[in-house]
Amino acid sequence: MTATTPQIIARKEEQIGWLIFNNPSRRNAVTLAMWEAIPSVLAAFEADPEVRVVVLTGAGNKAFVAGADISEFDQVRNSTDNVSYYAEQVSAANSAIAAIGKPTIAMIRGVCVGGGVGIALNCDIRISADDALFAIPAAKLGLGYGHAGLKQLVDLVGPSFAKEIFYTARLFSAAEALAMGLINRALPTAALESYVRDYCQTIAQNAPLTAQSVKQIIAQIVAEAPLDEAYCDRLVQICFESEDYIEGRQAFMEKRPPDFKGK
Repeated sequence: MTATTPQIIARKEEQIGWLIFNNPSRRNAVTLAMWEAIPSVLAAFEADPEVRVVVLTGAGNKAFVAGADISEFDQVRNSTDNVSYYAEQVSAANSAIAAIGKPTIAMIRGVCVGGGVGIALNCDIRISADDALFAIPAAKLGLGYGHAGLKQLVDLVGPSFAKEIFYTARLFSAAEALAMGLINRALPTAALESYVRDYCQTIAQNAPLTAQSVKQIIAQIVAEAPLDEAYCDRLVQICFESEDYIEGRQAFMEKRPPDFKGK
């Protein structure tokens, strides 16, 4: 077993590479150091010919990933340069998950929230415990969500469900997530890991070049048409520059309902 950082565990078991988010005291919320570590872990799995499939999961039974670790934002996002660097690391990590040529599975227990949903969306397959909970609480924090992440969600669940997820910012059950297509399977918690291991063995036994080529071709099929990315990015930036974003963060840390002003 190796760990690029104590909070990101990389482990290889026969033909399965495991990337484990190991921050259970904060429900596996992702720190900057964790975002930074993800690409190197995945690059090692990509380079290892013995690894045929990669599983991303959270330590413990309470969470897959409960979003980014907002508690460190005052330290790691306290200047324009730091904000840019942080965004680059999040983008690089998610891009690495999406770009790895080998099949990926998100094994989801407990809560899968915000950035955790984004991580899961970048995996090829999502297999969940039947008592897992899903949410994207952007509207409760006053933050914007980029077009790339929105497109991934819309491609998976359709525009109506995507709007419902964002407009309500509520928790969705695994049954609801399965019905809308957010996850592929929902299993009893006790059976989840053995099922995923068996699933990985099924994939590993098949031709890796076929899986890799299909993955790349499907990526081309679902690629978005040209759009005004600068405009979309500016809309997101407006959210991050707003008073409501400050209020959302403060309310989260103070464990109180936010009082948003729309400015």
